[in-house]
Amino acid sequence: MFATSLGDDGAELRPLEPWQAEEFLAHMDRGREFVGEHIALADAVHDLDSARAFLRAYADKAASDTGRLYGIWSDGTLVGGVLLRTMDVAAGTAEAGCWLEPSAAGRGLITRACRLLIDWVVEVRGLHRVEWLASSENAPSIAVARRLGMTREGVLRENYPHRGVRTDTEVWAVLAPEWRAAREAAPTA
Repeated sequence: MFATSLGDDGAELRPLEPWQAEEFLAHMDRGREFVGEHIALADAVHDLDSARAFLRAYADKAASDTGRLYGIWSDGTLVGGVLLRTMDVAAGTAEAGCWLEPSAAGRGLITRACRLLIDWVVEVRGLHRVEWLASSENAPSIAVARRLGMTREGVLRENYPHRGVRTDTEVWAVLAPEWRAAREAAPTA
């Protein structure tokens, strides 16, 4: 198994796989209310069987080249993750997403992990467009999209039913040429 450093704080990005279902469920239990405020993951992963099923579905997506799932570990503990919810290689598009438990919030872990993910999508896989969908009420997710240099393209009004309420979804995206230009313009350490 590989691990990719997310910086000097020891955080790592690693594949999140079905054999890690117990660890994934424990992580989800620690952050269930925080994670579930805006996304359905916390409601979908509620016991060991549902944790295994979720991780298996992403293993199947990886095998069919239609998605990916990575965990974020800090001090050896799973604290969040990033994913390619969808990936259409023929069309050159993917949708990225994330989640994080509250103990790890505010440290830049999601932004750093998403930068690695988007670099891989653009430079290794050669995809042209990476999308980011976020509830209009999810200020931290929207802030990540901004930090990633994405452009807000519009709002899907009341398109997402979440916990009995229809919510608006903002659509953000970055195109491969924009991603490369921003990376080239960034100061090097």
